[in-house]
Amino acid sequence: MFKRLLDVMDVGVHAIDTQGKTMIYNRKMTEIEEMSEEDVINKSLLEVFMFPEEKDSTLLQAMLHGTITKNTKQTYFNNKGQEITTINDTYPIYNEENQIIGAIEIAKDVTKLERIIRENILLKGDTKYTFDSIIGQSEALFEVIENSKRATRTSSSVLIIGETGTGKELFAQSIHNGSHRSSKPFISQNCAALPDNLIEGLLFGTKKGAFTGSIERPGLFEQAQGGTLLLDEINSLNPALQAKLLRVIQEKSIRRVGDIQDKKIDVRIIATINEDPVDAIANGNLRKDLYYRLGVVSIFIPPLRERKEDILLLVNSFIKKYNDLFNMNIRGISKDVLELFFEYDWPGNVRELEHIIEGAMNLLDYEDTITFSHLPLPFRKKTHFKETGFASTKNQLLEQKLEDNFQSFESHMEEAEKEYLLKALEQHDSNISKTAKALGMSRQSLQYRLKKYGVK
Repeated sequence: MFKRLLDVMDVGVHAIDTQGKTMIYNRKMTEIEEMSEEDVINKSLLEVFMFPEEKDSTLLQAMLHGTITKNTKQTYFNNKGQEITTINDTYPIYNEENQIIGAIEIAKDVTKLERIIRENILLKGDTKYTFDSIIGQSEALFEVIENSKRATRTSSSVLIIGETGTGKELFAQSIHNGSHRSSKPFISQNCAALPDNLIEGLLFGTKKGAFTGSIERPGLFEQAQGGTLLLDEINSLNPALQAKLLRVIQEKSIRRVGDIQDKKIDVRIIATINEDPVDAIANGNLRKDLYYRLGVVSIFIPPLRERKEDILLLVNSFIKKYNDLFNMNIRGISKDVLELFFEYDWPGNVRELEHIIEGAMNLLDYEDTITFSHLPLPFRKKTHFKETGFASTKNQLLEQKLEDNFQSFESHMEEAEKEYLLKALEQHDSNISKTAKALGMSRQSLQYRLKKYGVK
């Protein structure tokens, strides 16, 4: 009965005798430390676990000196060398003669929380993306960039909407770095990465004694004071937490878990969502009132299939990136591969394209051009080119090493576009508005392209 009782408890229980050998080690403790009973029972504590110093073991201190500790954080390593962090209550065990015969520890696991907090703290001031980092010259992308740049002038909440892999965090960092908050912290948290019982304390902070094992800790809102907090996949938060988040945005104050006092905050919130907000509201994944509050500025990032004219620029950028990383000298991709990339729908968007290029470059040997045979096998199987086209003599010839690389192809396309724009201007007496209307593009987009090509 005693063992069954220990094993249903939701806290770790670990007890040692006067020799430092483990007598009690319950089921929860095996989960926290990722070890089995056989690894620990009847073995010396210092043989199984590694502490920075012996005095860092609260169990040994309780057994040797009768020390009682409460709500004490302890970091140590299990027998596999994995770091474990717990919040402990530790007590000596006395017999009827008031002699210490062992010690017992009640532990709560905060390993994951500690790791996440460290990762988030490292993100302060560690933003590397600006608008110059965004690759592409399509009209769809250009308009999104211009709208995002306007959002840098204020502190209004921003909702970035886009499919997985479109680069939502890249835009969030660019907005932060382009704003007056750029010298302040930028903290990013994926809301889908944590269970509800951890994320509330992580976002809003905790008051010591609020729950078993809780300590005084600022949340991400307090850590981002004066700067920007990015909440990724906001639609994964449960409705109760969404309601609390709404209150924080409206009141500009937070209350730590277990506290009765509010704290004023000055934090800009940027949230991302990977589905249509209307669908998210209809499916109960996003509160309507929170959407209206977050969506003061809404930025829709187009998927790659809607801006395929950017594919070649992205490919060249990724090749350059991995040339530097892998110490290679790849010149480009074959014409067949480029044709395939234009035909493909890219459900994984820019991230998928980057992974394809990285995977292909790992398969290259002495070649300096990525061909169909170098593409990752799962990708080849998904495309309709796998059985057709590439077997033909024409396409085999196209796969051969050509004199013209794709930088010259890109230049050719730019020259053709410039010539086309000049002819259109000539037909409309150099009137920008009329020319833009005839071409089906905005005046701003036409001006951008003319400026790019040096046309006055």
